[in-house]
Order: sequence, then C-alpha cells, then structure tokens
Amino acid sequence: MSAGSVLLADLGGTNLRLVLADAARGVDHATLVSLRVAEHPSLEAATRSYLRARAARPTVAVFAVAGRVEQGRARITNHPWQIDCAALRGLLEIPRIQLVNDFAAMGASLAALQDTDLAVIGPGLPRMDAPADGSFAVLGPGTGLGATAVLRHDRRWLVLETEGGHIGFAPQDALEAELLRVLAARFDRVSNERLVCGGGLLNLYRALAEVHGVPAPALTPEAVTSDALRGDALASNALDRFALILGSVAGDLALAYGAWDGVLLAGGLIPQLLPRLQAGGFRERFAAKGRFGATLTNIPSAAIVHAQPGLLGALAIASGRADVHHCGTLPGGACA
Repeated sequence: MSAGSVLLADLGGTNLRLVLADAARGVDHATLVSLRVAEHPSLEAATRSYLRARAARPTVAVFAVAGRVEQGRARITNHPWQIDCAALRGLLEIPRIQLVNDFAAMGASLAALQDTDLAVIGPGLPRMDAPADGSFAVLGPGTGLGATAVLRHDRRWLVLETEGGHIGFAPQDALEAELLRVLAARFDRVSNERLVCGGGLLNLYRALAEVHGVPAPALTPEAVTSDALRGDALASNALDRFALILGSVAGDLALAYGAWDGVLLAGGLIPQLLPRLQAGGFRERFAAKGRFGATLTNIPSAAIVHAQPGLLGALAIASGRADVHHCGTLPGGACA
C-alpha cells in the first residue's frame, strides 16, 4: 500500500493513539493524540472526531488493533469494540484502509527502528539493519500479551500475525506449579496472557499471596508496581516472578518462531520492568531450554524504547516497507 496523506492508528485495550503522517516526511508529531477507549462509543466516532478537528482528509489509513484480524474484521480482545474495515472506509471516507493486528505493527517497526530505539537485555543488540536475511520475534505485555514473528528477506520485511500470547502457561518450578493450581481454579484455561500483561501482573500478585498465605492489598497493576517501588515484599516478588515468566515465554517463542536473529520486547509495561529484565533472571529463563540452551544463549534480546513503535510500524506498512501476512483473508485485512 503506497501512501501520500496517511492516518495511523494504534488501538489497544485501553488507549487509542492517532496521528497524521506523510510517506515522504514521516509522522507529524504535532497531530499525535492518545484517547481513552472507554471514553468513546466506537472507533469510528473517535476517529471521525479526530479528523474533523484537524480538517484532515487522508487517502490512506492503517489501523493497528489489539485483536485477531479475520476477513477484514476484528474484535478487540480486551474490550467490546468490534471493527469492520469496510464500514470504517465508508464512515470515514478514506479510500484505502488496512486493518492489522497491533503486534503486527510492532513487528513492522523493525523496518524503521534505530539502535538508539533499543535497550540491550541480552548479548548485544539484534541487527535489524544488516543486509542478510533474518528472523525475529516481537512480544510484550500491555493490556494483553502480544506476539508476532518477523522475517527480513531480500531486504523486505514480512510480518506474520499471530496470537502467541495465548499459548498455555508452562510452570518451570514448584512455585509456578502452585501458581498454576491457584489460577486454574479461576480460569477455564491458563494462558501466558493470564500472568504476563497488566491484568496478569495482578493475577500473579494475588496468586502469590494465596500461595504464601499473606494479604494482597493492591487492587490494580499500577498499585502493585508502586508498592514494589516502595519496597513491599509481595509486590516486589510479583514483579520479579513476572520478569522470570516473561523470559520463559520469550525463549519459547524464539524456538516456536525460529527467531534466531533476535527477540524484542515491547508494550506498555516494559519501561517499568526494564531494570528487572536487565538484572539477569529474564535471560536465565530465556536460555533455560535444555538441549537448545546453548542456541538460546546466543540469541540477542532487547527492549524497544521508542515512544510510539506501533505507529512507526503502521507507517512502515502504509509506505510499503513492511508487508503483513494474515492467513485466511486479504493481505493484512486490506479493504481497498
């Protein structure tokens, strides 16, 4: 999809970020807004209001949404909004619209990220600018747990939409087996997302409290984080365990996706977790893969610290620098 005047949207379970861009000049940062999803009746209404306020008439739009895209439609995993690409095109009067998974947009950001946009966690930085072919994984905790596989082939970036965050949780020690027992009593199925995302942090905190027989006063993920910073033992243990489990999940996805050239972490929780991720436990778990331990030890990992990687990836998709592959529908949910 080529682009002239472009609307970029990054829709999660909590926030909707909108910005205008141009294929030649890039993102117009002065037009960037972040809206609370709960304060708007629909994606169409929020976007139409945004465009009307700026008298903007883009010819291309890329919507990166936190849900599975199928046949040009998406249901937001952690919010009741349902999105129809063709309806968006008609209501917003934008000729070309592409609907992609939000972590597919995160994956597409690899086409534009610089080394300064990354914070190293493992043995060096992934080399996204190298001319050779490469394979990568991008995952991260926000409102949910997103994941995607990315290939660099013949100097083009190919992104595969996945729901890797919903792979089943696999305990790695006796404590995690106890956590699984507690959580299995609450949920029909315990996926990795039940522990590794914003709500997952709260689930983990409460499950740890039950296992250890102590009270759990924090009521939100933000409260768990702030309590940990104040030195609360239970909250601090929850964040440490969160980093360990994220390391296990990241290593599993490296194996599942064949991400031999690098694993990158993104999402709203990563900046707060970065010191714990760099402390060592994340990488120990990442590489604790038995007969493949030596292979995983050599795979670099890093955190994406760019302020808006989802929007950066959406622009890469709009300008044709990255292609999103989605099985069972038109490429990337396009509804031109």
